[in-house]
Amino acid sequence: MGAIRPPRKAKLICGLFSNDVDLLRRARQLLARRLGEIDTESELWPFDTTDYYEPEMGPDLQRMFVSFASLIDPGQLAHIKHETNDLEAAICHDMGAPPEFRLVNLDPGYITLSKLVLATTKDYSHRIYIGQGMYAESTLHWQSGAWQAWPWTYPDFAGERYHGFLTQVRERLREQLSEVPACDTKEAPDA
Repeated sequence: MGAIRPPRKAKLICGLFSNDVDLLRRARQLLARRLGEIDTESELWPFDTTDYYEPEMGPDLQRMFVSFASLIDPGQLAHIKHETNDLEAAICHDMGAPPEFRLVNLDPGYITLSKLVLATTKDYSHRIYIGQGMYAESTLHWQSGAWQAWPWTYPDFAGERYHGFLTQVRERLREQLSEVPACDTKEAPDA
C-alpha cells in the first residue's frame, strides 16, 4: 500500500476576460485583495477562439492571466472557484448589471510542474468532482519541455498563445519549490 502524503504545493493562477479593460483592472485588484499578492501578469490578448460568451458578455472580449505569489494546496481549488464566482457577481452588482450576466469572467486554476488544472462549475466526462459543487480538469500537461493539449483542451489553451506565460509561471513555481524543504511527494519524471 502506498503511503498517504500531502500534495505538493501549486501555483494559483486566474484567467480573466471581459470586453472592458477597466473592469479587467478592477477585477485584478479585487483578486489581489481576496486571494493575495499577484506576482506575474500576462499581456492582454483577444479572446477570439469562440463566440460562446458573446451573448452574455458582448463582443471584442480581451483575455489576460495573473498568478499569485503564495503557493496553495491544490485541495483549495473548489473554495477558490467560489471566491471568484462571488467576485464576478459583486462586479455585476456594483455596475448595475443583471445578476444573470457576467461583465468579467474569472477562471481560477493551478499549475504544478506537470500540469495546468482549471476549475469549472460544469461536469463532463473528463472532469473530476472536487467538492462544493465544483469540478476540475487537467487542461494542459507538461511533456518533453513544452505544454501539450489533451483532446478536450479548450482551443485557446491548445494553441500556443498562452504557453509562454504559463511556462514563466511554471518556472517561478520551480524556484519557489526549491526554496522550501523537500517533501516526499514526487512530480512526473519530465518535471
